[in-house]
Amino acid sequence: MDVEAFCRQSRIFVIAGKGGVGKTTVTAALARLAADTGLDVLVVGLDDAGALPVLFGRETAFGYDEVPLYESRAGGRVTGRVITPDDALLDYLTDHGLQRVARRLVSTGVLDVVATAIPGIREILVLGKVKQLERAGAADVLVLDAPATGHAVRFLTSANGLLDAARGGPLRTQAADVVDMLHDPERCQVVLVTIPEETPVNELIETAYRFEDEVGIMLGPVVVNSCYPLIAHLGADPALLAQVAGVPPLEEREAARLRAAAAFRAAREAVQEEQVHRLESDLPLPELRLPYMSSGEIGAEDVAVLAAALREAITALDAEELSFAANRARSAGTGGGTAGGGA
Repeated sequence: MDVEAFCRQSRIFVIAGKGGVGKTTVTAALARLAADTGLDVLVVGLDDAGALPVLFGRETAFGYDEVPLYESRAGGRVTGRVITPDDALLDYLTDHGLQRVARRLVSTGVLDVVATAIPGIREILVLGKVKQLERAGAADVLVLDAPATGHAVRFLTSANGLLDAARGGPLRTQAADVVDMLHDPERCQVVLVTIPEETPVNELIETAYRFEDEVGIMLGPVVVNSCYPLIAHLGADPALLAQVAGVPPLEEREAARLRAAAAFRAAREAVQEEQVHRLESDLPLPELRLPYMSSGEIGAEDVAVLAAALREAITALDAEELSFAANRARSAGTGGGTAGGGA
């Protein structure tokens, strides 16, 4: 599949996954890849920028004001900003003619009181701001670094809850607009991230069905992060290999260590293949595999490697399969489908 076409299939990509699977790293890699195709990308963090600055080679964190993160030779660029409920409330009140009292309301903790009385209001404020940026054409693509999966489900279902609870007024209108955005596959889709281990795969499968049933949002390809490349002949005897290669004979201690390392790697590969196959069987979504990075701390150079791997994986995707998934999402409307890319 054409990479630019993939990046343009939705204007908002919500990247979600269990904590520790590399969700933020995938956010950065996808943003960089889209910029490398010539697109302008806005990366949105929630509450704080987290690791995003480091992933783009920046030493300082960023906040509500948009800052440049990356410029591509293809003409695309990545900018970043953080959207918090307080900041979103300030914007909302200002847009509705309450600029004088807006900051006072936020500074006195009114939002905390309102959030207690109206569950989901914080999430609606943030999603409402994302919707506003998308409608205003703030960038060709918005990539949202969502909360970990448990919180992400609540984050994205809040609009449906408020829509059911509010009978009228601006709050219901805001919730309805957010629901419309989430249900439109041309505007928004979720990319779930996992690693090839049992617990993260279990959580991803469960989350995928919850997103479809409770949110009614299109699911994009699953990103399987930190995949080991398969190595042949791990079961071969290292002493024999040394003899064949014509190198000095190995000491028994060296040979034993190599056998142990090979056995460990073989076990990891077996677990990886088992979990990937189970994911393919239980969740019929296209997969994008990214390699395991041995760096102690992932930085901009590693993100460039992952973006290249993502490009290769997307190129190998079946465009017809993705198109079918998007059509399912459009026809399903408000959810209740079977996980496979439809709402």
